[in-house]
Amino acid sequence: MEGCLFCEIAAGARPAWLVHADDTVVAFLDTRPVFPGHVLVVPREHVPTLHDLAAEAVGGYFQQVQRIAGAVESAMSAQGTFVALNNKISQSVPHLHTHVVPRRKGDGLRGFFWPRTKYTDDAQAREHADAIAAALAA
Repeated sequence: MEGCLFCEIAAGARPAWLVHADDTVVAFLDTRPVFPGHVLVVPREHVPTLHDLAAEAVGGYFQQVQRIAGAVESAMSAQGTFVALNNKISQSVPHLHTHVVPRRKGDGLRGFFWPRTKYTDDAQAREHADAIAAALAA
């Protein structure tokens, strides 16, 4: 869809730190991560919300989310992950996306308050993206 940030990333028209891309989903680092290694998983096709995702696509989409969550945990040496999505409210980009956030006990994340950070530079972001991509390939 023209003007959609995530459609532009999926099409390769806008740069992103990709960790995975296939015919149905694209996964990349959030530019304002809750914690380093925070990944967004989006359907390649423009789908505004979970309600708009075709029923036959739901299973495949969440299989990829599950796979990426395991890779994030492994690559980031995390104790677990927080996996979430918003529909309309608090959805900053109107394209379905699932957050996969690495978690550790005592990391300070409480409830649904998501303090955002930034990567120190492109090299740090690329390092995290490469580590997650390598864990997916393993």
